[in-house]
Amino acid sequence: MVWASIKAFVVALILTPILRDIFRSYNIVDRPGPRKVHGYPIPRVGGIPIAIAYGASLLSFADLGTFGSLAWKLIPGATLVFFTGIADDLFDLKPIYKLAGQVAAALLVFASGMRIELLGSSLPMWLNLPLTVFWLLLATNALNLIDGLDGLCAGMGLVATLALFGAAMLHGNAPLAHATLPLAGALLGFLCYNISPATVFLGDSGALLIGFLLGCYGMIWTQKTATLLSLLVPLLALSIPLLDVFLAVVRRYLRRQPIFGSDRAHIHHRLLDRGLTPRSTVLILYLLAAVAAGFALLLNSSLMTRYGNILIVLAVGAALVGARQLGDKEFRLAGRALFGARLQQTLQEEQRLEQLEKAFTKARTEQQWWDVVSEAARESGWRRLIWNNPNGRRELTLSEGETAWTFQISLADSGSLEIQGATDTGPQPDLAAFAETVRRSCSAKRPAGEQFAIR
Repeated sequence: MVWASIKAFVVALILTPILRDIFRSYNIVDRPGPRKVHGYPIPRVGGIPIAIAYGASLLSFADLGTFGSLAWKLIPGATLVFFTGIADDLFDLKPIYKLAGQVAAALLVFASGMRIELLGSSLPMWLNLPLTVFWLLLATNALNLIDGLDGLCAGMGLVATLALFGAAMLHGNAPLAHATLPLAGALLGFLCYNISPATVFLGDSGALLIGFLLGCYGMIWTQKTATLLSLLVPLLALSIPLLDVFLAVVRRYLRRQPIFGSDRAHIHHRLLDRGLTPRSTVLILYLLAAVAAGFALLLNSSLMTRYGNILIVLAVGAALVGARQLGDKEFRLAGRALFGARLQQTLQEEQRLEQLEKAFTKARTEQQWWDVVSEAARESGWRRLIWNNPNGRRELTLSEGETAWTFQISLADSGSLEIQGATDTGPQPDLAAFAETVRRSCSAKRPAGEQFAIR
């Protein structure tokens, strides 16, 4: 086992700079962008040396019976995930294709006989299959999402791998120990070139592969688990990436953004926004991951029998504090959406926008479209409505008095719509959503028969 990990380390250490220079010479690099921290093109080929190093290390287990057969069960699914990542690095796959590759890889692992077990007993097929696929997708994408700074994803993977290796040794889980230690060696060799300032990136091929393997390790762990608390070990080992993916899903759902989209609001982005340097951010997240890994190891130590309740309270408290600090935006958004009168107002606003959309669909002329907008202005209590369009100017005054605010909607070829209101008009609808609905209302026609297009 030790020899296999040393072999993986040496292969990754030698192969990474060779592949880095080859891909750089062919200009296959990750270029700087708005969401990226690096300022110059860097090859993102780290998954290739890690995959080769890990595969070479598994050859040491070919004649080890149970150890070898279990290790080789990972190969088909891990290979498919790896090539899915390679395709994304080279051709920028659509999210649906990436997801399809990951699901197929999870099904291959399930077909090989690797399943999630609880307290030594197998779950029914109808429950085990979707649970296995969900867990592998969760672990795979958690590591991929957190890959945003030099050394962050590979370091998180290394900490989680060592945590699972330590738990396996404490628990006497030899198959898991044989599967994890070689990956730790490969990641350590790669990190020599990925620590800030990095000269090579993991790419999706590396991030997806690490996450998928860690998900498989979690399933291997469940097959030898005897207590409910021990089931928390994989979750604690991956706590920081899992927290990041949870917050990302909540944030994008509440903001009505695509779940598989991208943004600049991940945990490492927030730490950067607080003034930390990229290197300091990575070190802090390493520390948090190490603390979580420590709790994972304590769950399997003799201390658990004596101080179990205290350790659980400390772990839960640390998780709540960390989630509250790192996910402040998501919790505030969720709180406003779930509690108080805000929920009722949100539902009413959605209903109004749906009715407005239907009314615009029925409008066939410019006058009918203007009547729909005017009625929306009356319901909202606005003071004045002005439409500057190619055919002239339309204005509707609903009440007299001083204007407190103005909101203008650009309608491209159809001019602009200006809304004026007062401070005493009461709760206001979502003006951004209203503006988007108005822009989409492009099906009515002008009186002269021309197409009446609002874009």
